[in-house]
Amino acid sequence: MSDKLNLLWLQSGGCGGCTMSLLNAESPDVLGCLDMAGINLLWHPSLSLETGLQVTDILNAIIAGEIKLDILCLEGSVIRGPNHTGKFHMLAGTGEPMMHWIERLAAKAEYVVAVGTCAAYGGITAAGGNPSDACGMQYDGEEKGGLLGVDFRSKVNMPVVNIAGCPTHPNWVTDTLAEIAMGGFTEASMDSLGRPRSYADQLVHHGCTRNEFYEFKASAEKPSDLGCMMEHMGCVGTQAHADCNTRLWNGEGSCIRGGYACINCTAPGFEEPGHTFTQTPKVAGIPVGLPTDMPKAWFVALASLSKAATPERLKKNAVADHIKMAPTIHLKRKS
Repeated sequence: MSDKLNLLWLQSGGCGGCTMSLLNAESPDVLGCLDMAGINLLWHPSLSLETGLQVTDILNAIIAGEIKLDILCLEGSVIRGPNHTGKFHMLAGTGEPMMHWIERLAAKAEYVVAVGTCAAYGGITAAGGNPSDACGMQYDGEEKGGLLGVDFRSKVNMPVVNIAGCPTHPNWVTDTLAEIAMGGFTEASMDSLGRPRSYADQLVHHGCTRNEFYEFKASAEKPSDLGCMMEHMGCVGTQAHADCNTRLWNGEGSCIRGGYACINCTAPGFEEPGHTFTQTPKVAGIPVGLPTDMPKAWFVALASLSKAATPERLKKNAVADHIKMAPTIHLKRKS
């Protein structure tokens, strides 16, 4: 009798981007990680051989109690439309809406894990008036509820674990699954939005390669510029909960390092900020989204002082696509 934990991975209303990201997990790869953590993959739409009736046989065996389900992972939002029937998304060959399968399987799971912001809060799938009535597993945007309801608890008395991100970093997923398998993941391991604190207790701002520009408020003015993107280019890395600039993607990248502003994709509602992603909304010249934990008066005062003290090097480099002025070389003078 195997003592491995059984994991089932389902995909619902989404693009499959979190799986694409997961397949880039390194040292170890995703299958190696699961094996070392003692997790048996019952089924994954991209990694498993079973199709059609073979898959529904697995699902029915779980619901009948013939196969224990330790971890249920859902990628993609839950599609409830039209009119809460779920018929916009039917599980092929079953004649039943996917949302009903998710409900039944969640009731059997020791842990329920929402992989990606769509599964957690609705995400991109819920944008644009949300004609498909998409929602997350236990959230509908910022509001608790979603498919499973405010009071949902898994068989080990846990709420849904929201590994939010669009897409998720592969190691956010593998680390969380390994922590669950080792018995170390509790409700205290999650923040107030259900995200694993292993990454959500950080800010994208931490480790940003543009931090010197930020300190002096030397700002980029167009996409190719090297300067800080917070003032004009829509970057919300100072508010976004994630460790993207310290736990790099593929070992070397992040959105900001690639020249793109952080859009806070780990947060509910990121998909519709109310303005263009690449522009910073302002009131009286002050960015609306101030850095986390910073009072507005302090920001205004510090920004004014910083701009006054900005070195000429940073002023020139901030609005260029390459370094125009290198840092001054200081040599120790011998007495």
